[in-house]
Amino acid sequence: MSTTNTTPKKLSIKENYAMLTRGLGWDTTYQPMDEVFPYDRFEGIKVHDWDKWEDPFRLTMDAYWKYQGEKERKLYAIIDAFQQNNGQFNVTDPRYINALKLFLTGVSPLEYAAHRGFALAGRNFRGAGARIACQMQAVDELRHAQTQVHTISHYNKFFNGFHDFKHMHDRVWYLSVPKSYFEDAMSAGPFEFVTAISFSFEYVLTNLLFMPFMSGAAFNGDMATVTFGFSAQSDESRHMTLGLEVVKFLLEQDPGNVPIIQKWIDKWFWRGYRLLTLVAMMMDYMLPKRIMSWQEAWETYFEKNGGALFHDLERYGIRMPKYHEVASKEKDRMSHEAWGIFYNYTHAAAMHTWIPSDDEMNWLAEKYPATFDKLYRPRFEYWREQQQAGKRFYNNTLPMLCQICQVPMAFTEPDDPTKTCYRESDYLGNKYHFCSDGCKDIFDNEPEKYVQAWLPVHQIYQGNCFEKDADPSAADFDPLAEVLRYYHINVGADGHEFEDSPDRKNWLRWTGKPSHGGEGTTEGTSERATEAAAQSTPAAQAA
Repeated sequence: MSTTNTTPKKLSIKENYAMLTRGLGWDTTYQPMDEVFPYDRFEGIKVHDWDKWEDPFRLTMDAYWKYQGEKERKLYAIIDAFQQNNGQFNVTDPRYINALKLFLTGVSPLEYAAHRGFALAGRNFRGAGARIACQMQAVDELRHAQTQVHTISHYNKFFNGFHDFKHMHDRVWYLSVPKSYFEDAMSAGPFEFVTAISFSFEYVLTNLLFMPFMSGAAFNGDMATVTFGFSAQSDESRHMTLGLEVVKFLLEQDPGNVPIIQKWIDKWFWRGYRLLTLVAMMMDYMLPKRIMSWQEAWETYFEKNGGALFHDLERYGIRMPKYHEVASKEKDRMSHEAWGIFYNYTHAAAMHTWIPSDDEMNWLAEKYPATFDKLYRPRFEYWREQQQAGKRFYNNTLPMLCQICQVPMAFTEPDDPTKTCYRESDYLGNKYHFCSDGCKDIFDNEPEKYVQAWLPVHQIYQGNCFEKDADPSAADFDPLAEVLRYYHINVGADGHEFEDSPDRKNWLRWTGKPSHGGEGTTEGTSERATEAAAQSTPAAQAA
């Protein structure tokens, strides 16, 4: 009797992927599937055939570790070279470092929140393909948080404001804007979460976040940040493709899904747009060498690219997000209004602000011919005069916050940039305040959710933003100082005016190169705060 050796048939990439994903799934027997996966039906979404879920990249875990391992080796080699060559001194201007402070405190923790959110969503999908996609993205997001922290941690050795970013993210007033965004998404159902993050943010709006930050880093000599951006780019491409596939899958499964998805797109477009207020400000004011204006970025990445996307989705019954026309009306003012807020309250922030130089104001006037010279240059010139007279302005009041986006109420009416936009709703005998019709609509649709919002100003007034040993009854009690102690902000070092900062003085000592901004400003407008900070912060002591 003879035997014949047969070589097993080599599986195709598609077959191999199916075996390692859907092939590992099963239907439960001793517990009903509806009880094991209770959250993928309560939103009203109907899925008739999970096998129709198309996995755009068909990436298996063994291949994933190989590709990511190669990227990690390259990334850390470049970071190591950057550190050994003191690359932090090759940035164009020390003011640029404040963009990194905003990124580390406001964006990097969102990567970790996305990791948790996708892990949670994956647990709640009964389709194996969807679970695998969420698993892959959860690991991606965790890696992004780690590489960003590792990269930017080098700057903590030389500059203030980086030292306690995780603590600050959970407490500081302006960081409640990005934090509340992700907590809103994570406390929704799994389908709303993936629509909010994978589609509305990753696909529709992510270019408005990462392109300015990474291109801005390249233009300003920060090759470490550019490198982690490139390292994440292939992941982001996969996330964007997944976002579009998620929405198309849901729209094709049942016509009843269309109005639900449209409602979520409307909501999360507006929430994401308001979150990007921080990015608009960074683009126009915090990059010494600018890549493009916020208005140009909005026109390129949303009006053109986003317009083409929603035109493609019309065949499913999806239209442009509600209030997109309001966003287009605000594109020539949002960054200026945001910088005004931060200039007022920079003494309660972990980053510095400053008056733009004459050259920078001329650039802003060129980019915003309809609004800048008329509405914003006079304000900056007045603030500069006050600073030169030793009266640098700090707003010591607490601003009203929007109940939804949690940005201070400083946005203006869509058709009148000289009038503050104010909307309100009454619910169960209480009055709630909003910065826009978009935020009011979100509240009115789910008031029980948003009455629970943790608003920093409210929490301060209620006495919930002091350390345990604070004594409000003491004769010398200083509520602002106690709030900043609760935030772990080093007064005069992490925030306040850039011209008076230890960061600027250290930069001059280390490099001999002046900062290029703040023409006409004078040193010493808050020397006492600067001296105190110089004695108390590790970065300043290192100098």
